[in-house]
Amino acid sequence: MKKTAFVVFLLAAFATAGRAQESRQDISLSGTGLIEPFIASSTAVYVDSTTGYGALLSYRFMLTPNTALEANYGIDYQNNIRYYINNVDNYNVLLRTQEASGGFVRSFVFKNWNPFAEAGPAGIIFLPIRNSATRTLDAKQQTAVGAMYGAGFAYEISPSFDIRAEYRGLVTKVPTMSIPNASTNKWWNMFEPTVGVAYHF
Repeated sequence: MKKTAFVVFLLAAFATAGRAQESRQDISLSGTGLIEPFIASSTAVYVDSTTGYGALLSYRFMLTPNTALEANYGIDYQNNIRYYINNVDNYNVLLRTQEASGGFVRSFVFKNWNPFAEAGPAGIIFLPIRNSATRTLDAKQQTAVGAMYGAGFAYEISPSFDIRAEYRGLVTKVPTMSIPNASTNKWWNMFEPTVGVAYHF
């Protein structure tokens, strides 16, 4: 009886030790592209933009082998947003867009391939850059609340590293940045493809 109890104790200890050595967290750094679609409103306001390029830093904590919680911070270097109001008043704003988001991640395992999907809330900051490309002094910083979603895959190149590629989306109301009569009363689904490297620890 004592031998059986001792064997059970050893098995439990080894299982606990093995679980403690599993990678439960990872951090990733990715390059991003931020694509904001053309918007035409019923109020004769049109919004167009150029593509922004930047970086995304993400942290994941594994709840189970297939589920995780994720926190993200992203920033793009700069892009232009153009407002056309009544085909007369045209405003060009050079800005930097920042993202802080969190999500629930569900992943699947197929050998070295790990497809995943995620979704969660997001806060987005539109920050005008004051230089000659911003043609209006009325543009002001705007913080918007929205949602983040995405799907992609990770390819394991070693027990500690994987390559991660994802299509992400950011949903929020089209910003006005305090420009008079620039409201479209519409939502943006901003596209954000990402490619990067993750480190597991």
